[in-house]
Amino acid sequence: MRRLFAFACVLALAFSAGVITPAFAEDEAQPETGTTTAAAKQPELGRYLLAKIARYRRETWRWEKLMRAPRSSFANAAARSNDPEFRRAVLRMWRVKAAKRRRQASNPPRLRAWLCIKRYEASWDDPHPPYYGGLQMDLAFQRTYGPELLRQKGTADRWLPIEQMWVAERAYSSGRGFTPWPNTARSCGFL
Repeated sequence: MRRLFAFACVLALAFSAGVITPAFAEDEAQPETGTTTAAAKQPELGRYLLAKIARYRRETWRWEKLMRAPRSSFANAAARSNDPEFRRAVLRMWRVKAAKRRRQASNPPRLRAWLCIKRYEASWDDPHPPYYGGLQMDLAFQRTYGPELLRQKGTADRWLPIEQMWVAERAYSSGRGFTPWPNTARSCGFL
């Protein structure tokens, strides 16, 4: 007991002399790390909104590239403005554009025809050469009508079904029609 009392006296003298400070005094001097002020949240919100804008813009451009549609214009006004309301408006605009392009890309002009041809050809992920994917595209066909997908993803068996259909749509629109699929197009009633 005497030892404990002596230790408490030494601590009391050290505190009063300022040699050591109590732990609770240090806690009060340090700001709490869990709380953030409104001024600190502002840049975080700005970065978050800019990241979301960039995400929807990339998605819009991806669908436009796939469909070979004109690319939506982009003025980087949101990055130059610090107004969160303006950034939210720009975000809404890109979100709506992305949804619109996604809907358009999901419905190629001859969707029913491509699905019918695929039914007679193979599965969407058929990797067996010399023809790949659900629409059985050879490498020359892929190089001609889908070179960017061939470069980015490899052969057509690695492409999304919608990407395969849009590449086939490009061939159709170029004047080839359904001739790359003579037997299956005939079975579907397109030739």
